[in-house]
Amino acid sequence: MAQSLMSFEEGLSRLLTAAEPVLEEELIETLEAERRVLSETLYSPIALPRQDTAAMDGYAVRCADVAHLGARLPVRQRIPAGSVGVPLEPGSAARIFTGAPLPEGADAVVMQERVEVEGDEVIFHHVPYPWESVRRAGSEIALGSEILTAGTRLSPQALALAAAVGYATLPVRRRVRVALFSTGDELVMPGQPLGPGQIYNSNRYLLRALLKELGCLVEDHGVVPDRFEETRAALRRAADGADVVLTSGGVSVGEEDHVVAAVRQEGRLDLWKLAIKPGKPLAYGRLGAAHFLGLPGNPVSAFVTFVLFVRPFLLRLQGVREVLDPPLWVEAGFTRPKADPRREFLRARLDVRGRAVLHPDQGSAMLASLVWADGLVEVPPATPIREGDLVRYRPFARLLG
Repeated sequence: MAQSLMSFEEGLSRLLTAAEPVLEEELIETLEAERRVLSETLYSPIALPRQDTAAMDGYAVRCADVAHLGARLPVRQRIPAGSVGVPLEPGSAARIFTGAPLPEGADAVVMQERVEVEGDEVIFHHVPYPWESVRRAGSEIALGSEILTAGTRLSPQALALAAAVGYATLPVRRRVRVALFSTGDELVMPGQPLGPGQIYNSNRYLLRALLKELGCLVEDHGVVPDRFEETRAALRRAADGADVVLTSGGVSVGEEDHVVAAVRQEGRLDLWKLAIKPGKPLAYGRLGAAHFLGLPGNPVSAFVTFVLFVRPFLLRLQGVREVLDPPLWVEAGFTRPKADPRREFLRARLDVRGRAVLHPDQGSAMLASLVWADGLVEVPPATPIREGDLVRYRPFARLLG
């Protein structure tokens, strides 16, 4: 059985190979660009800092005027941030504040804690060296230098950097449009009474939130009954104008699992049985111009396959260059002597010693375990784990972006 399953690496490689980034781009305000993906490399129109600048509060001096401890200089000017002083007279000092440009002629700043003030004069208890406590012009960013590369997913830090050099708008790729629906006669929306054998549709909330965290435009088609023709009609509606159709449930081989057959009627389908646990069935195909991705119906399986496969696929569609985060290596705080032939992704969290400990129930329907955990321990196929072994750990903070 294990030989017939596709490896995790091959499944991910096939999926990423199929993901061609969207080409359309738009110009948006920098204030609104968080999590969007740059479509062009940015170059700085200014140097940063634009001129030599005080790195702390103190006194701007010529080093030659403070050649020994106890040197005394008159203070001839005061330069707060946002103002520009006059050229520094030889044999004088200027009171200066963090971020203020150095006056012409000055070549150091002596921090205020190293001086003593007497009236209009300052006594130095420190001999400065050239350019001490000074941010030199262009030392952070040179004029015309690259600051952000095309394919960067814009973090708050990246937005701050773009703003610091004057970008009020940024060129980004358009958002990826994802049509979402779940299948199953047993699914009921929260707020409605549960009938015999029915469950609330948690996957809708899970997948919709995950898609929005990625910055996708989500078209939610709700729940589709387990009927072949209704599934076909739902796929046609979902594919109209979408870049990706994402479903949960119905990709197994049961008599009421109609998604696979419906996708084959409406487009083309590759159904992969992956050598991973949880989340063995993963469907990929095309519905006209739209990609199709079908996830398992169990909530943990849907979550695991989303963060491991769908998320990097969608990031690649958005034009992100680096879509895979390497796992961390941590110490196992558990023993798992029984080795599974598939690659396992176990819900875990780090204890106070930084060791990974497992949730006691690793069932694929245990949604509560995802709330308890803060990451996944990755166990290679046929690999028993003993307490103290180093294991691969994928924190949710990385898997969720």
